[in-house]
Amino acid sequence: MLSAGDTGLLLGDLKRPSGRGPALFASWEDTITAFMAPRTGKTTALSIPYVLSAPGAAVATSNKADLWAATAQQRAEAGNAVWLFDPQRITGARQRWWWNPLAGLATVEAAHRLAAHFVLTVDDNTRRDLWGPAAQDLLCALFLAAASSARSLRECSRWLADAGSPVPAELLEAAGFHALAASLRGAQHGAPETRDGIYQTARTAAKCLNDEEIVPWVTPQRRTALPVLDPAAFATGRGTLYLLTESRSAASPLIAAMTDRVMRAGRRQAERAGGRLDPPMVVVLDEAANICRIADLPELYSHLGSRGMVPVTILQSYQQGVAVWGEPGMAALWGASTKKVIGAGIDDARHVRDLATLVGHHDVPVVSVSYGDARASQQVSLRRQQILDAADIRALPPGTALLLATGARPALITLRPWHAGPEAHRIAAAIARAEAAMQRAAQRDEQPAWSMHQEELAS
Repeated sequence: MLSAGDTGLLLGDLKRPSGRGPALFASWEDTITAFMAPRTGKTTALSIPYVLSAPGAAVATSNKADLWAATAQQRAEAGNAVWLFDPQRITGARQRWWWNPLAGLATVEAAHRLAAHFVLTVDDNTRRDLWGPAAQDLLCALFLAAASSARSLRECSRWLADAGSPVPAELLEAAGFHALAASLRGAQHGAPETRDGIYQTARTAAKCLNDEEIVPWVTPQRRTALPVLDPAAFATGRGTLYLLTESRSAASPLIAAMTDRVMRAGRRQAERAGGRLDPPMVVVLDEAANICRIADLPELYSHLGSRGMVPVTILQSYQQGVAVWGEPGMAALWGASTKKVIGAGIDDARHVRDLATLVGHHDVPVVSVSYGDARASQQVSLRRQQILDAADIRALPPGTALLLATGARPALITLRPWHAGPEAHRIAAAIARAEAAMQRAAQRDEQPAWSMHQEELAS
């Protein structure tokens, strides 16, 4: 008899007219996308249980502290390393490690991918469409110039402020990237209006490099010898990486870059191990369209499941994904998701109509009675009717979801939040302790929540 952890991630319990049916799971080869409005259980029924169920490494993004508060203690007690990225101190934590996004950056393609995470955060769609590609090329050149000369992201910030600096092009030439150096010089010496548009868009995309609350997390530390996150080592372990930032804040491109680097490190390790990570990695991307805009996430979805990595992307609506990845990208993400969970509160009229079509039709018996010759005759005919119409899907009650699984008929499921599970008391106690620690940290800022929380874990 397989345990729940060996089976996969719990999706919910099948709803039947007679009551609750069997539990339904996503396997360790599935990719999951969930559409759920705020306050409909996406954290309590998906994010928290999935992080706790992860048999190997787990990555979790959020714009609130509740996911960390509910799961960090149990993950730590199981002997798993806990890494918390929280530059805005949502949890009250202070910095205990750092990560170098430029480490191992040796190709134009890798630098271009890193730059894409930054450009995708530009909220002005007109400017992003007009200047975004050129700004991405500019950031690619600056990142590669810094990486190839063992410099940090602080140097990239200085080069962005000085559009005429010859240093990055010279460094690219010295490292053998002649074509990229020529392209950078072309941008620097182009028409002033064009150059200013490119540089200003790049500065907006990389505004986190000017924030002293954020930059220390991604640049070398001179005064303190903090440990460095190694994505490759993390992907092969059983640690937990929490990436927190306020919605649409400046730190979101770094969250996307860090998540992307860990997943790619996991894919490389899977290839070395014969094709799959063992144990599997779980990546829970809550608020993915706001704080974790991974540019090529739709393409990654097509093969992550087969590599032993289970991505769970949680969006508020289909259109929210379109705003980030465009219609083709969101269609690719939808098509590559082997499990789709549609929860309560979906108000996208087009999407719910499409869902009603996918759910399909059934035959409904229609009885007609006719009278004649002092007799009544009854006839029964069948009429095709939608199983669920758009209004039914929109009005799904909280705690209920529509499940679309590859190779199976659509099903209605009852979500199972953490407070309905066997670990409810332990999780509730962990939340209470974490919230008390955060409250004390807010009152006495000199004693951060994470250090107090760690002291309590050790006691």
